[in-house]
Amino acid sequence: MSKQNHQFTPYWMVQFSGSTSNIIVLNKAHHTNDGGGIYIEFEAAPHIHGNWLVGNTTSDDGGAIYVRGLPDNNIIPHLSTVVDDICLIRSMHTEHNNHPFAINMFQTGKVLAGRPAMGSWMCYGLGTENQNLPCYVVLRDPEGYNTSGKMVWSNGWLPAVYQGTEFSSAGSPVHYMQPARSLPSEARRRSLDLLNELNREHVQYRPHHSELEARIENFELAARMQSVAGDILDISNETAETRRLYGLDNSATAGYGLRCLLARRLVEAGVRFIQIHPPFTTNNTTQPWDNHSDVEGGLELICQRTDQPSAALIQDLLQRGLLDEVIVLWAGEFGRLPITEGENGRDHNRHAFSIIMAGGGFKTGHIHGVTDEFGYQAIQDRVSVPDLHATLLHQLGLDHTNLTYRHSGRDERLTDPEVTGARVVHEVLS
Repeated sequence: MSKQNHQFTPYWMVQFSGSTSNIIVLNKAHHTNDGGGIYIEFEAAPHIHGNWLVGNTTSDDGGAIYVRGLPDNNIIPHLSTVVDDICLIRSMHTEHNNHPFAINMFQTGKVLAGRPAMGSWMCYGLGTENQNLPCYVVLRDPEGYNTSGKMVWSNGWLPAVYQGTEFSSAGSPVHYMQPARSLPSEARRRSLDLLNELNREHVQYRPHHSELEARIENFELAARMQSVAGDILDISNETAETRRLYGLDNSATAGYGLRCLLARRLVEAGVRFIQIHPPFTTNNTTQPWDNHSDVEGGLELICQRTDQPSAALIQDLLQRGLLDEVIVLWAGEFGRLPITEGENGRDHNRHAFSIIMAGGGFKTGHIHGVTDEFGYQAIQDRVSVPDLHATLLHQLGLDHTNLTYRHSGRDERLTDPEVTGARVVHEVLS
């Protein structure tokens, strides 16, 4: 592995992801000079036009974000209240028009499966800050998995310790954290010590087996998590005001709001990278943003669930003095066409889509990039997915050209700059 010395205090990252709108938050480390992040994922694709968000930071009402094509129907009113704290990139483009491949591209830098997710790369490059918690945490809807399932947070061929770890926002916060039957603490300690001894003896005969080594490390981490994870994920000490901010008092926003609140608490606890997945809608679709029909009704439904909690995370980080240490990204793997599909839907468009960035050294109240007059293709200040990855790594204090891992005789990188031409987009940085 090749890494450079940090030249400035790096950031952490939070990502909202999926296939229409992802929010990523990058956080400056508050305890060390290493960074980290949270990634929140949406399954769908930015809607209406490829350039679907129209920002206005100078209007008399303080600014707003509208869904293009529905100018009198601001269905994300809460995000509109933080418009002066965000950077809107409207000239994203990607390499594939189908969900699994485009999700692979957004998460791993290539359309084909089997490569490490960006969260795995960031944890590999930065290490972990809190030895009692995973470096990379995934918060999904308890109802199930979105498109591509666990592959979205795979470590690929990086050591298995860098894969995402699922936390739950319902029931036990960490899967299988407590034993099936209660044991006295001393008996549990002796059992864990014996298990550790047997595991270490087992691995001596199987050197260079990263999955086995990672499993042992995860066992040890799970034992440490038993004493700390419950407290971090216990929101009973959150104020009523904070609960209302995230929409926990509203059944429509409570589930997603809880995951956003947990993301903030995990940031405070030193978790590097947090990935939040979108909520299932009333028809239990795994792609709630993917409106091939009834685009207006579908958008209203999913925005009702995600708008307030998403804005709350930005507001909460800001009022706690953490937003400068965190990058929030709201994005998707591609956009929607500017023409109708069927009676009232929109099909996929890889040539243009919008993302929102907040905090972590990104410009505020800023709009970057332009599409053609139809919103079909990005034509000015274009930003590719590898460009985005290079920029995020830069804000974490990592040089995307130097962050390498030897695999199959090649020094692999997230951005693969010789092939993709990836560059840091300094124009969106403050």
